[in-house]
Amino acid sequence: MDSTGNILKKGGFAGLALAFVVGTLAGGFLMDGGGRGFLSGRGPLAFSPDAREAVLGSNPDGNVDFDLYFEVWDKLKSNYVDTNLLTDEELFYGSLRGLAEATDDPYTVFMDPEEAKEFTDDLAGKFEGIGAEISLRNDIPTVVAPLDEMPAQKAGLRAGDKIYAVDGEATLGLRLSEIIKKIRGPKDTQVTLTIIREDEKPQDLTITRSLIVTKSVKTELRSDGIYVIKVSNFNDDTEQLFSAAISDVLLKNPRGLILDLRNNPGGYLDTAVFLASEWVEEGPIVAEQFNNNRRNEYPARGQARLKNFPTVVLVNRGSASASEILAGALRDYKLATIVGETTYGKGSVQSLSDLDGGATLKITVAKWLTPAGDYINDKGLEPDVSVEMTTEDLDNDRDPQFDKALEILKAKK
Repeated sequence: MDSTGNILKKGGFAGLALAFVVGTLAGGFLMDGGGRGFLSGRGPLAFSPDAREAVLGSNPDGNVDFDLYFEVWDKLKSNYVDTNLLTDEELFYGSLRGLAEATDDPYTVFMDPEEAKEFTDDLAGKFEGIGAEISLRNDIPTVVAPLDEMPAQKAGLRAGDKIYAVDGEATLGLRLSEIIKKIRGPKDTQVTLTIIREDEKPQDLTITRSLIVTKSVKTELRSDGIYVIKVSNFNDDTEQLFSAAISDVLLKNPRGLILDLRNNPGGYLDTAVFLASEWVEEGPIVAEQFNNNRRNEYPARGQARLKNFPTVVLVNRGSASASEILAGALRDYKLATIVGETTYGKGSVQSLSDLDGGATLKITVAKWLTPAGDYINDKGLEPDVSVEMTTEDLDNDRDPQFDKALEILKAKK
């Protein structure tokens, strides 16, 4: 997957941009279906005098000359050296991308129809690419999370790796969507990423792309009576698969649960609330703070079928957005012990509007806070028990974080 992390709601998205090369970082999406544009189909565009007047007349501040937009449009069409290669559609979509980028927010993005389809495919859990979540951190494309058992992880890509070049072409100054397009590609083809890991020297990783088909929830009942639930994304299939896992837990009555959210870049906000409500009986799961000081809380849904099972939640720097919402709620209500490393730190929610012609606009509309009022953006969620996963651990297939989770659960009566 090659994507950018974001929280989306079905009403919101808490995730990153899926660069799962397939594919986006964690936040939430609000699926409002609104924001209809004036582009119909994918044919040539024409601005009528009425359309120009509508734009020029919508300048309440009086300090922006919208006529300049059409002047630039006309000059590009008339004077650009390769004007025969410059389509109205490219100019139009490019200007819309510029509007979104003017917010200087990496999670506010205009997606043309092709990009919007790729984004939808990522959320559906099927695409071709390398299987990694990528976002911008300080204008540098950074790996949020490589997906388990996917080409990126098998090639050695890790959360926190900074991507400085793709197939020898520098990523500096490129939009995230442009970088993702370069990393994506048909299965069985290769892409080389030049990465810098912490203070190490740059290194090249060559990754063979594959068809990425993911189930967002995997389970295992261990012989020692510990039940493991691994949630890799908060996607279209998560609620159904998690409900099936709960039924299995109730049937087998394990001595404890490990909820593994490591390298989970986020997804639907509503799905994070759904999962947290299986532990939290009442009270808010998460609160949104909007730009007009309006506050909206998402209450627990009252099921709480897992509240009496001792639980450890595993997190790392690749746990973002919706993952942080779930872990933060269980931490604040003291329903689980959080083990691992400080999380990614994405504390915003995006709305997702479908536009005419198949395009999509994703806008950051709110900040989110844990039930205790903790705003984790850029700082992340600190674990109750800090356990680092070292390079030596990874090279020798050791998992001290998981071992600590087992130790904690086995110590409980």
